[in-house]
Amino acid sequence: MRTRKVEWKTLGLFVACYFLWGVTTWNFVAVSATWGSAAAYVMLFAVTAVVTAFHTSLQHEVVHGHPTPWPLVNEALVFPSLIFVYPYRRYRQLHLKHHNNSNLTDPYEDPESYFWPQCEQNSVSPVKLFLLEKNNTFVGRMLLGPALGVWGFYRTEFHRLVAGEKGVRKAWSLHLIGCLVVYLWLSYVVGIAFWLYALLVIYPGVAWILVRSFAEHQASETIGGRTAIVEAHPFFQLLFLNNNLHMVHHTHPDVAWYDLPALYSANKHRFLTANEGYRFNGYGSIVRKFAFRQKQSVFHPILHRKL
Repeated sequence: MRTRKVEWKTLGLFVACYFLWGVTTWNFVAVSATWGSAAAYVMLFAVTAVVTAFHTSLQHEVVHGHPTPWPLVNEALVFPSLIFVYPYRRYRQLHLKHHNNSNLTDPYEDPESYFWPQCEQNSVSPVKLFLLEKNNTFVGRMLLGPALGVWGFYRTEFHRLVAGEKGVRKAWSLHLIGCLVVYLWLSYVVGIAFWLYALLVIYPGVAWILVRSFAEHQASETIGGRTAIVEAHPFFQLLFLNNNLHMVHHTHPDVAWYDLPALYSANKHRFLTANEGYRFNGYGSIVRKFAFRQKQSVFHPILHRKL
């Protein structure tokens, strides 16, 4: 999938994203030296975490063929890895596999599924089950989700690297070069300790991504009923580039982010009928409903052992 035109709105967001990230990181040391306020320092890191999460939304646009007709140009736009943890090419391959709507939430076939197979219920240790259950609450997803998600992803990627799976080594090599560029900026130009960036930018940045993904899918007998629509505040619409209208995106994955709201507005009844009313009135309603309560069970409630 790719666009047939240059999408200037999206290119403008790339410029804004890198500009804001550069300004905030550049001012880390200046703020700590002149303001002397821990609150101001943390606030600056918090803004950087949001900008870093926004960069992943731009990566998502690139995965779906935006914002230019030229794939290498698009990939170059997201080459510097502001969030460090996910190689773009691995994300692209796994996310496009996720877009096989007939396999959504399948713990065997959907690489973005949070469900475990029912046949593994007796093999999961009590500690692991406790962590997985807490991870299925909104608060748990924010606190534990980044660590559990990165650990699981790295574990499986290590096995793929050892097995010599096609394209994995190249994806990681390119990713490490992009990470090196960002690391050199942080360490030698700006003078930020990487552990501090990891703690106050990367971890909360991943948590911001998980705000979006927490409720966007559920187990359902029907394909349409597996994907949510969140009618979100403009802040989240921009941060997630309208991917909160997730049912619309999964139905029309080639449509640019700025065309999704009009598409939803013109066909709202059709989309809500197709996804069986799986809709939330903003992310606040998700927090109120699932802050400390599991959204669904750890083990997939519908799919059983795969033969």
